[in-house]
Amino acid sequence: MARRLQITGGIPLRGDLTISGAKNAALPIMAASLLTDAPCHLTNVPRLADVDTSVAILEALGVDVRREGDAMTLTAGGEVGHEVPAEHARLMRASILFMGPLLARTGRAVLAKPGGDDIGMRRVDQHVAGMIHMGATVEEAEGSFVCSAERLVGADILLDMPTVTGTENLMMAACLAEGETTISNAAREPHVADLAAALNSMGARVSGAGTDRIEIEGVDRLGPAEHRVCPDYLEAGTYALAVAAAGGDVQLLDCPLPDLRSLVLKLRHAGVEIEAEAGGARVRREGELRPVDLITWTHPGFATDLQPQYTAVMTQAAGESVIQEFLFENRFNYVPELNALGARIELFPHRRGIRVQGPTSLRGNIVTIPDIRAGAALLIGALCATGSTLLGGVEHLDRGYEDMAGKLSRLGAQVKEPPASVPRQSVEPGA
Repeated sequence: MARRLQITGGIPLRGDLTISGAKNAALPIMAASLLTDAPCHLTNVPRLADVDTSVAILEALGVDVRREGDAMTLTAGGEVGHEVPAEHARLMRASILFMGPLLARTGRAVLAKPGGDDIGMRRVDQHVAGMIHMGATVEEAEGSFVCSAERLVGADILLDMPTVTGTENLMMAACLAEGETTISNAAREPHVADLAAALNSMGARVSGAGTDRIEIEGVDRLGPAEHRVCPDYLEAGTYALAVAAAGGDVQLLDCPLPDLRSLVLKLRHAGVEIEAEAGGARVRREGELRPVDLITWTHPGFATDLQPQYTAVMTQAAGESVIQEFLFENRFNYVPELNALGARIELFPHRRGIRVQGPTSLRGNIVTIPDIRAGAALLIGALCATGSTLLGGVEHLDRGYEDMAGKLSRLGAQVKEPPASVPRQSVEPGA
């Protein structure tokens, strides 16, 4: 039976919460372990379903994986396979990140087209075009990419948009390529810079990560790695938004506040207090929320992965707000479920924007999570609702948030996993 959460809303959040390591940094760094036959020791690795999937892929490729708590040692010391098992590749989009390391290490890569959240078209053509530009041959056969190259060669690569995983894939491939590679219009997200730091700890020569121009000087081999995965700015932003919606006073420990400048700007305009403190940030909201419009964009713009959660907050603001999404056309798939809690959200005909009317007295209901960030938005809505909400599809949350129910419970929220035997009718929505 699929996992569910039961949330009783109306309780402000108070206390301390430690931000976990970033999933979007850990996954490419784990893939990068294929670039060396030496051990790669990582710490602050989040315990997530997507991390488990990456472990399964690495083990299938012949990598020795040792885990203890949030520490992980990956050793690709022997012969490495070149085919990513389709049953794992289709579980998450990040499986595409194995293309670059496998091509660089083995000269061959076979990957099923990646799966993951259904939030709209997420192109991989920039990955493919970049690999071809570096001398690879890439063909499509029976729903898979079949890639080969005797040795990749450095190239000047211009991305038509700053794709995160595309930037990471090409950056990893270029580390063992012959000559120099330049990636222009590169993604600037914090996890791109964290991957570069991990690669450089292995002996790579990567500069410019965190800007829109990354330069990589290829080397013949890479060595061992010692790296602490950076804290997850998207998790930190999600909990800051939860406090904004439900009210309260929370200290976010190990919070990368400089990576959240766009969110901080919007929340302060909305009436939320956010201050940097030693080791993190303090988020407080006691008074009325003000409506603030939003447009998502690539980093350092407002992250699309925080847009659904922001919408949940705006349902509690006194007035109308307009939220526009220009990165993923299906990102508003949570709107019907949030409206089922009593929100008043209108989807524009072109499906690139919504109008939110607030404040709304949300009421508990039975709703289902369609994807990771939508799940966080629905959970935030449930925290604001009167009565009880039964949230299905919790496996999506497990892919992107480490022990979300436990962390919220430690802040005073009433979030629990009901027994599998409890029938849905036993939960009275809005009671």
